[in-house]
Amino acid sequence: MARAQFQKGQRVWVECVGAWTTVEKVQPVWAKGFDEPVRVTYEVGLGREFQAHELMVPTEDPAEKDLDNWRLLRARNKWQQPEDCLHHPVPGTYPVVVTDSVDWGGWRVPGAEYDRDPARIEFQSRLIAAAPRLFALAQSLMDVVSESPEDAPPQTVALANQAREIVQPIVEVARPPSEFVVLPEVATKAA
Repeated sequence: MARAQFQKGQRVWVECVGAWTTVEKVQPVWAKGFDEPVRVTYEVGLGREFQAHELMVPTEDPAEKDLDNWRLLRARNKWQQPEDCLHHPVPGTYPVVVTDSVDWGGWRVPGAEYDRDPARIEFQSRLIAAAPRLFALAQSLMDVVSESPEDAPPQTVALANQAREIVQPIVEVARPPSEFVVLPEVATKAA
């Protein structure tokens, strides 16, 4: 017996095509003498019917859970003496964004690129280090608006929708349908 693992209007990843789409129609196939469908296929607007094992649902990225450890450190520039780089904000060092709890992994910049425009690289490093907090802020905004979109000012709803557009490609990782989770949508107020 087969059960529907997706519902109409649900966003799914079609692995064999390599594209996101939505389920347009759930099509159960019935056989005489059975109380449940023997097979369920899904019409997703790509020219043929797909079975559940060909589709995946969005899930949270496991890397998203380790965002508390992002911080900005300074590494010593062993190829230059501090007196040779006086135009740098912190002579003799360069910024390193560490994304792990043990000062390992993250973002580093080649010395030649840092020398070309230290102010730009310093800004980028601060922006990257602040990204998890900005991400959490965007999620909080979406959560607040989704709780009562009719009570939120139109500008706040618009900002929440912009935040959703920015956050969605970051968190949208496909997984098999057996771990089905429904993600809430931020409602828009009709004008």
